[in-house]
Amino acid sequence: MLDDVRVLRDAVAEYRAAATAAGLDWPEHAEAPVAQPPDLVYRLFDVDHVAEQLTWFQSQKWPPRRLLPNGGWIMPWPTNGGEELDTLAISIGTPFPWRHQVRLFNFEHLVYTFVLAGDHEGEIWRYEFTPDVWGSARAATSLAALFSGWTKGITAGAVVYDELNGWLQFREGVQDDVAMLRERVPDVDFLTFPIYVADESLLRARQRECGVDMDCIERGFDCYEELFDTVRATRRSLGI
Repeated sequence: MLDDVRVLRDAVAEYRAAATAAGLDWPEHAEAPVAQPPDLVYRLFDVDHVAEQLTWFQSQKWPPRRLLPNGGWIMPWPTNGGEELDTLAISIGTPFPWRHQVRLFNFEHLVYTFVLAGDHEGEIWRYEFTPDVWGSARAATSLAALFSGWTKGITAGAVVYDELNGWLQFREGVQDDVAMLRERVPDVDFLTFPIYVADESLLRARQRECGVDMDCIERGFDCYEELFDTVRATRRSLGI
């Protein structure tokens, strides 16, 4: 869903306040004016508009640092269309067209996207790079909800500052991140946080709740190959 932009601004500000209070180095800066996305965005993702919530967020010129839980970072507007589309080949089984999303956050082993159009516009989805997991799932119903969830994780002590790395990470010494999150932040979906979900049955149950095509997930690699072929064909049609 699409947030009211004021709600999103407040959620991001509250997250920054919690992150810096925990120890993260995130210099304060004035809000930047909203700039339109590059023309490439419309061409790549086959959309005729981009939500104000996303254009505001991408206009803020965040410092090039690992500002997100588990050392994640914000990805700028795409400049390499081929790489962008190739990455989306892992998004099998989504209840919206694979092309209607843009990468927004990178956690090295996970990528989060913003859905650009349709009934799921504004949702944040997550995809694991782990082979054979096929972990397409919704991370949050909106961008504001995502930041609010992360703020609660910091406040509850589930996400803490690591002085060695200089970024936020999950509390050390915890064997089961999902159990820890459910205990400390029970009102936040554990998939909001960039963690591996080792319990496949738990992941599959959440995928069903998100509307993922479970037949596609069951076919796994075959479904991935079909989507990858579609991606390559799309790249050829776009000349990238």
